Parts: sequence; structure tokens; C-alpha cells
Amino acid sequence: MGPRSVPLLPLLLALLGRPDPGRAESCDLQPVTAKPPITLLYVTSTVPRGCVSNSSMDTGHEVHVLSVEWSKDSPVPLEVTVTPRSGVCSRPAVLILFCTHCSANITSQCSNLTIHTDAHLILGTIRASNPEPPMVSSREQLLAWAQDAYGGITSYSELQDPHKVMLHLGEDAHSPPVCIPQERFNATVHLQTEVFFHGMKGCSRSDAQSTRAAHIIHLQSEPSSPITDVNLKLKCPSNSLGDQMLILQSKANFTWHLSLECSIQLLVSGNYLMPFAREMLRGEHLPDTEQDLIAKAFEKNCSIIASYSAIPASTQISMEILGHETVETPVATTPLVTIQSQDLPHRVLHTLKPWKCTDETMEIVIIRSYLEPIKDVVNITLRDISCQAEKNATHFMLKSPLSHCGTSLESRDYANNELILSLAKDAVVQNVRVGFQCEIPRELFLRLFTAADFKAQQTELEINKDVFVQASMRWMDHPADLQLKDCWLLALGRDPVLLVEGREARADGVTVLKSPTSTHGRKVWRFRFTYTIPEGTRNPYTTATLKCRAGLENDTIFEKILEMTVKDAWRSLNYRGLGLGAVLGITFGAFLIGALLTAGLWYIYSHTRPISKLQPVSSTAPASESSSTNHSIGSTQSTPCSTSSMA
Repeated sequence: MGPRSVPLLPLLLALLGRPDPGRAESCDLQPVTAKPPITLLYVTSTVPRGCVSNSSMDTGHEVHVLSVEWSKDSPVPLEVTVTPRSGVCSRPAVLILFCTHCSANITSQCSNLTIHTDAHLILGTIRASNPEPPMVSSREQLLAWAQDAYGGITSYSELQDPHKVMLHLGEDAHSPPVCIPQERFNATVHLQTEVFFHGMKGCSRSDAQSTRAAHIIHLQSEPSSPITDVNLKLKCPSNSLGDQMLILQSKANFTWHLSLECSIQLLVSGNYLMPFAREMLRGEHLPDTEQDLIAKAFEKNCSIIASYSAIPASTQISMEILGHETVETPVATTPLVTIQSQDLPHRVLHTLKPWKCTDETMEIVIIRSYLEPIKDVVNITLRDISCQAEKNATHFMLKSPLSHCGTSLESRDYANNELILSLAKDAVVQNVRVGFQCEIPRELFLRLFTAADFKAQQTELEINKDVFVQASMRWMDHPADLQLKDCWLLALGRDPVLLVEGREARADGVTVLKSPTSTHGRKVWRFRFTYTIPEGTRNPYTTATLKCRAGLENDTIFEKILEMTVKDAWRSLNYRGLGLGAVLGITFGAFLIGALLTAGLWYIYSHTRPISKLQPVSSTAPASESSSTNHSIGSTQSTPCSTSSMA
């Protein structure tokens, strides 16, 4: 039996790490809307949006702004601790806490800390010398208020569902000059927060035979994250019967330090330490997808997924099990069937989800080794078969505008299409169609182009040369209400430049261009500008930032930042290379020198060669010379013919 006779299904299971496919199909995870079965908190220094700057260093205070939002009412007051980074409260500091309808307890050893907040300060909180809250209604107004009131902002952080906040005072002269909020900002230098997680989901099997429940924590670790050690503290009800399982999924190089105040069965990836254990305990390899983890729990005789929590990698996690509830799921009217081989393409592709959309393009990248369970994939196209994927030894790749290749945009916020896989089986090509939906992000996109045709995209900003900017976004609800608010150019060492406001150019060298007609809710704005520097100076910085904002009439703002590489002006002006004239001049000079050198060598050669070669040979030589010559010849001839001639 050859290698092609190996069943396809076991190959898929080996690839995806799936213990029993199909067992998780009857358990559709849904958000837990009733009383949550657990309380889960984790520590992080990554905030949804934030920034830092050195703009406060020339003022009388360092200024820290915290903007808090809640997805649910907080069960406990917000705890904020303010500490000086060096241990000494030498410079006056300001804390601006925007936390509407919340209670807070703020503690600090610094008596020179001024607090502005709209939160209800509970008993024991330090009192500010200037306690009036900022009179603002949005986060953008909050930043503007802080800037106007104090002339600079040291740090700004937006927090979602925080429980505790540790704010470290201190300023950094190397921070950017302007505090421009960025998505998923790493605030490690000045902030650490413990946040509630309210996104847990749950489900139960329709054919449940027991009440055994599983709690799953799935750590989502970014490649750049340095975290490899996790401290988990778990509490359970005093009447817990021990009929529950805790599944901890992480990368294989993680080490879990577990402190358990209850009896619960564990299933851990990586390694873990228990208080009673003297050495590291080895975990096991766990699958890393939602459905596979559910199937793993069912394999361990659990019938209920009491909580499934996908959280960022964290060094500290606190979990308290309050109880578990059964999530209602429809009763299956037909028995579950084993997945057949023809279902493999759907299963594999919907597990991989290799599609990614922007507001104007769809891109599909599939690693060929991931298609091994399907076998014999020779070609991949979209619904329009003329849109074929490029392939090499490792990947299938396809990129298409959303307006091409049979893509449908009828669904709100989604692009619909099909992947058609051509499978070569026994010299017969079989096509398998796999429909999919690609989510179109509701965000503002910024792109830079080299020319007015807006085809060649770039990320470089060249000095004294036109650059073409396109801002775009899809807003299916009311696209006419979506307008470009403004665009700014920010560069270190230079004042921010307002390029465009509304549909008007606001700086020299800026021209607002005609925008294409809106289609399927997509709005496009275009303009060009020239980045100039004063004559005789050079730009010492290699990056610049383009910041644009679009918004609706109800003050909803979408912001996008594009980092650009700036060509060094001084290097461009002084080391731009040799021009055509210089090259031709050097070539002609080299030719002339070569010709003169050749002529000189010929002259020297012609005047220094032997005289005998310049005169004809005489036919009647003098007697003495003749006898001498003959003697010489005779003395040197040694052949038989020469000897007989002389005789």
C-alpha cells in the first residue's frame, strides 16, 4: 500500500491537533450574558490607546491623563496608586482621571500631586488642591483640555474595565514632542493595570450525559511579547465538589506558577509549578484553536464549557470560580456524523482563515504544507476562475480588489467570495468550492503614492518632491455622513503642520484633489503635498508621521497614523552620485590618457631598439670581419652538413 492510501482524516487530525473532530460541533460558544460563572482579572501594561511625550518638561508640572471606560458596572471601586519612579516626589505632578459614574480610591506618597477627576472619591483618598473636574464630554476634548490647562502632557492612557492602576511618575526627554494616541500602546514605562475580563463565552453539549464543566484560559501571545512566566491564583467555592477541569493553553515555552485554593483537575500546556512540588512538572501539547480546545475538554468527559476566556499573555492572572451554568443550545434533530474526506477542504480552510480584507482589497495567503491533509491541490482560484492564485514551493498567494473576482459586498461589513480548489485525483481534476466571508475593518486607511494615478504605493517621504495621499474608509450605515476632519504632518524637531482641514488645503504646497465616486459605502479623500525644509539646512530625522481623522456628525472620530521614512536631505543633496556628464567626462579623460600613454611608449620603443635592425646587411664585408664571422660560424656549427661544407 503506497503513501497515497493513508487516510486523509488522520492527516488532518495530526495537522490541526484535533483529538476528536465533530465532538465540538454541537457546542456553539456564546457570550455569557447571565451571571458570569467566574471572575477573571489579568495584569497588563498594554492599553487600548495611549501615548507619551516630553511636552510637559518645559512646564511647571508633569501631567498624566487616565480615561476609563466600563463594559459593565464595576463591582468594586477603582484603585489608583501613584508612585514616584525614583522614590522622591521632587516635581509637582497632575493626575487627570476621566471616569464618569465610577468610584475611585487614589493613594500616593506625594503631597504635591494635584488631581482633577469626575469620579466619586471614596473616604481615605488624598485630596487635591485644585479638585474641579475637567468639563469635557469626549476623550478628544479631554486631551485638548489637559494641553490647554497645563501646556503639555506626559502620558495619556485609555483603560477598559480596570480594577487597579499603578501609575509611575517621571518624564523622559527622549519621548516624542507631541502626545498622539496610538492603538494598543505599550505603556510599560509608566503604567501597570489589572483589568477585569468580561468577554468569556460558554456552551454545553446538546447530548450532555454529565454536569462536569471545563474552564478554559487561552493566552494570546504576540510574537514580540517577552512574557514566558505566568502566575495564576485560583479560588473556588467552599462547597466545590471537584467535578470541574481547568485547561490552560499557552505557548510551549511558558511556565505556569499555580496557586490553587481548591480541588480541580488540570490540563496545562508548557510546564508548571505547584506549591507542593519540588520540581517542574511537564505539561502536554494542547491544540491552539477554539474548537479544538472544546473538543479536548469533551474528550476529558466534560459536557459543559462553563467559561472560555481568550486573553493577552500576562504575568499575573487571578481567577475565582463562582459556579457554572449550562448554556442552552438547540437539540440536534439528526445524529452527528463523522466528517468525510470531502469535508476536509471546508474544515481546513475555515480553521486557517487565510483571507484578510482592507477597505479596497482582499488578500489570501495559504501555506502549502497546511493543505497536506487535502492532498493533490494543484490550483486555487476565486469565484471568478480567471483570478488564480500564484504559487511557489511554499505558498499559494492571491490579491484582488474587492470590486473584482466575483466578490460580493452585499453583506454589511463583509466581503463574500469562494475559494475553488482544483484537486487532481487519479488523472481527473475535481473542483471543490469553499465559501467564506472576509471582514472589512471599520477603520480609516491611509496610503501614500508616488504619482497622481494612485497606483504605486510607497512609505517614503522624499524632500522637495510631491507625494500623493489617499484616505479611505467604508461606512455602510450612512456613508454621506462620513467626512475627513483633518490631516497633520508631524516630524521631530518641527512644529506640527496642518495639511488639510475638511476639504480645504491649510498649508503651502498642499492641493486637494478630486476624489473618486463613493461605491458600496466607501469614501475616498485625496490630496498632495510637498515636504520641504529651509534652504541650507538638513533634516536630521529619518521618520515623519501623517495623522488623519475622519468623523461623523455625532462626533464619532476615526483616527489613523501612518509612519513614513524620510530621505536624508543633506545626503540627497551632497551624495546624489555621478551624473551623465561626469561619467562621460571621466570616460573621455581616461581615453585621452590611454592614447597619450600609448604614444609615449611607442616613441620610447622606436628610439631605443638596436641599431643593427635599422640598417641593411652589407653583401661584401671586410676580410677581417668575414674571416671572423666564418670562424665564428664554423666554431658553432656542429651538424654533419656544416662540417662537410667547411672542408
